[in-house]
Amino acid sequence: MIVSYIRPDKDFDGIYEQLKLINTYVDQKNFAVNEELIDQISQNKRITERHEVVNFFRTLNEDTLIVYDTWTLSSHIEDLVQMLSCLLKNGNTIHLVKQGVVIDRKSDTMVVLGLIDQLRQQIQDDAKKGIGRPKGSKSSSKFDIYLDEILLLLKNGKSVSEISRILEVSRSSLKDYIESRELKEVVRGVLIGSDEDAEAMVVSTIKCPVVGIISKENE
Repeated sequence: MIVSYIRPDKDFDGIYEQLKLINTYVDQKNFAVNEELIDQISQNKRITERHEVVNFFRTLNEDTLIVYDTWTLSSHIEDLVQMLSCLLKNGNTIHLVKQGVVIDRKSDTMVVLGLIDQLRQQIQDDAKKGIGRPKGSKSSSKFDIYLDEILLLLKNGKSVSEISRILEVSRSSLKDYIESRELKEVVRGVLIGSDEDAEAMVVSTIKCPVVGIISKENE
């Protein structure tokens, strides 16, 4: 069975965006989704409070789960590790659309750790920003109605300038939209040449700890 799992959040992507991006991925892979689960529970809820989803995931056994990104499962690192561990333990295969990565019980540990570290970095970056709209936060845009067309044009290798001319819209505004939605990364994930290439990209994003430089004032 192939299941798509969608979980909107104000700091990441909404239902509409995830549906469109997952559909693009599914079409590219020639998949037939058997069931679609849309989870409206707040991202602030821990896994112990998400009874419906936990029970549903426990029924999955040697199935295929399609999600947009790791944060869709959870934006809490501890919960994400537990969910990934249980899903993989039960023989499921997980497709992460944004990265173009497929993981299962045989996957390289470095790839799984890389996916977790990507989320850690994103949460850390948002925390550093402090007040105001979090870095990943998305608001509705006038370009949302063009999302299908923008994705198709990006897949066909069109530049932002070319797309802006086709849609007859501002290039700078379109560029901001594409960057905020990370659409180029999504398309790259869908079209990436091989699983090995996608996995290498994920591993390359892992950041090792660095020792902070103490200023003279604090010495």
